[in-house]
Amino acid sequence: MSKTKRKTEDKPTLFTPMTLRGVTARNRIWMPPMDTYSVFDMDGRPTNFHYQHYVSRAMGGFGLIIFEATAVAPEGRISPCDLGLWDDAQIDSYRWIVDGVKKAGAVAGIQLNHAGRKGSTDCFSLRTKTGYVPPEKGGWQTVAPSDIAFEGLPTPRALSVDEIHEIVNRFRDAAWRAMQAGFDVIEIHAAHGYLLSEFLDPLVNTRDDEYGGSLENRMRIVVEVADAIRSVIRDDMPLFVRISATDWAEGGWDVNQSVELAKVLKQHGVDLVDVSTGGILPNVKIPVKPNYQVPFAKQIRKKADVPVTAVGLITKPKQAAEIVAKGEADAVEIGRAALREPYWPLRAGFKLGEPTDILPYPPQYVRGAWHKSSK
Repeated sequence: MSKTKRKTEDKPTLFTPMTLRGVTARNRIWMPPMDTYSVFDMDGRPTNFHYQHYVSRAMGGFGLIIFEATAVAPEGRISPCDLGLWDDAQIDSYRWIVDGVKKAGAVAGIQLNHAGRKGSTDCFSLRTKTGYVPPEKGGWQTVAPSDIAFEGLPTPRALSVDEIHEIVNRFRDAAWRAMQAGFDVIEIHAAHGYLLSEFLDPLVNTRDDEYGGSLENRMRIVVEVADAIRSVIRDDMPLFVRISATDWAEGGWDVNQSVELAKVLKQHGVDLVDVSTGGILPNVKIPVKPNYQVPFAKQIRKKADVPVTAVGLITKPKQAAEIVAKGEADAVEIGRAALREPYWPLRAGFKLGEPTDILPYPPQYVRGAWHKSSK
């Protein structure tokens, strides 16, 4: 039976494919990177859990699966239980999972990160009860743009310029390894208070050299990381950057600076900005509610003329569909709802009236497709 043909529409739907460079995602429902802290051997290598976690969502119909924050250096992990790609010996441990995601019809992406001052923190398997892991228990001295601690965590050591250059190289090398493992999308994590976003924010970056002070200087490391990664990955591989559009604090990072950053990144080979907020400062009031981050994505998309994704309490099919149809974002990321329901896109298609034969059901599951009598 041939696939149901769509009528050509001016506005994309959730199930319209999206192409960036040489990579096409089958739809605009994507799974964002969400830390699982499940590398129990603390060697950076993914496990059977990660295979189940990611491949099940690919089988559930997501168009792009972005693997969780993956450290570019051992001391760049958020916790000792994080994924990592700081060594060539780690490459093979990703290949079978990437292959499984692709065989299920999704695009495989990976987020590369350095945790900065928010590193060496606890994970559920360690349970240090302090919130951080001291060196004697497998933790490490954290680093940051300036020696300003995140509340409740030890004071980081300020990086030298030479060390900053080395971290840029670490991102480059990790991206090359990700490409060797089969990933087709690379995302740079410059959000949520980790190292790159620490450089961006004037409230936590008090440097007086070329990496601090002016907006141009504070953006410098993010731009250098983008250039370094673009220099080693294939030309047809999309490069994303995740940012916190605001830190929700007066005098800090805000959406206007985010727009300027997005404009610059576009000129440096970045294809999409993944728009989130917060995480840079503790104890700030964030008006969390459905769609609370969407206006930031919309503004960056319009003013920087760059594709964006929206994320944050997007849980209902109609809600997600309207974000894309209205041009507020080019794709939506379904995070916590995907943890509850790995097959969210398939149910969303049913709820939105999409024909079953154009939805990404695995052939083995078609006879269980949602229909009017489904409960």
